[in-house]
Amino acid sequence: MTPSPDPMPRPTSVAARAATGGATRAAPLAAVLCAALAFAAAAVPAAADGLVHELKAGILAHDVPDLWSGFRLEDNAADLNLEVSFSPTLPFLFGVLRPAIGASINTRGDTSHAYLDARWEIELSPRLFLATGLGAAIHDGETGPVAPDKKALGSRVLFHIPIELGVRLDGRNSLSVYFEHISNGYTQDFNEGLDRIGVRYGYRF
Repeated sequence: MTPSPDPMPRPTSVAARAATGGATRAAPLAAVLCAALAFAAAAVPAAADGLVHELKAGILAHDVPDLWSGFRLEDNAADLNLEVSFSPTLPFLFGVLRPAIGASINTRGDTSHAYLDARWEIELSPRLFLATGLGAAIHDGETGPVAPDKKALGSRVLFHIPIELGVRLDGRNSLSVYFEHISNGYTQDFNEGLDRIGVRYGYRF
């Protein structure tokens, strides 16, 4: 899914880019913001019912270069990440698989996305944990090269790949380094991809 060099030449002006037929930008992620607030609010009663396993919140650097996607076009304004992971699990390779839903919301108005993952979690020691997985993300960025400062992500729905390494401070609280990658895995003409990395705080119920 590595979206390094552009699969097609990018036109050099906004007018020329519009002429290439790049997909129209979707409406801003007001719906994602509402959904993020809704599932955060719903998490409290759900936690009381045993459905929610953990809540996480963090700050991520946006469109980080020299990682999976390889280069930056969008401004490096911070992203706010919110995530809920759920209690139902399936044993898998020395750990467990569990569903997780979340959103990474850019504070400058650049590309934001919401995601749903199957998350593999393994406790490496009583305090150290590792998590990764695979899921789908829906974003409000560009799908084609229609602006010089926006990634051409190729499709509205993308693969979402998270990697997290963290430490348990006690039975409920944790701190972690979190990385996420979104791209379409070269299923479309444009696949520039986007990477985020930062820190998160977690609270287990």
